[in-house]
Amino acid sequence: QVQLVESGGGLVQPGGSLRLSCAASGISFSWYSMGWYRAAPGKQRELVASITSGGTTNSPDSVKGRFTISRDNAKNTVYLQMNSLKPEDTAVYFCNALYYNGATSYWGQGTQVTVSS
Repeated sequence: QVQLVESGGGLVQPGGSLRLSCAASGISFSWYSMGWYRAAPGKQRELVASITSGGTTNSPDSVKGRFTISRDNAKNTVYLQMNSLKPEDTAVYFCNALYYNGATSYWGQGTQVTVSS
């Protein structure tokens, strides 16, 4: 059974930092690109950052320089380090695993991140 379990969300003040983790089980982790997405109230789910099995990363301009994605294939875990958080970063953050050929995709249950003073 495939499981993606996110952790690390919470309430943080503007300018603060959080580190999200996503532990994967039931998949051959190194064959998957991993991504973090977020869904804010009333908005569509959007990509926050992705990392291929080879370590190539991608992220939108809205988080470049603030968010860093990384992975540890030995621990089957992907991380999202979020710095200089803004209120507009408030959302539910989801972990995604995408098989290298795009044939299969899995989602975690999400973790809430709230940036507020």
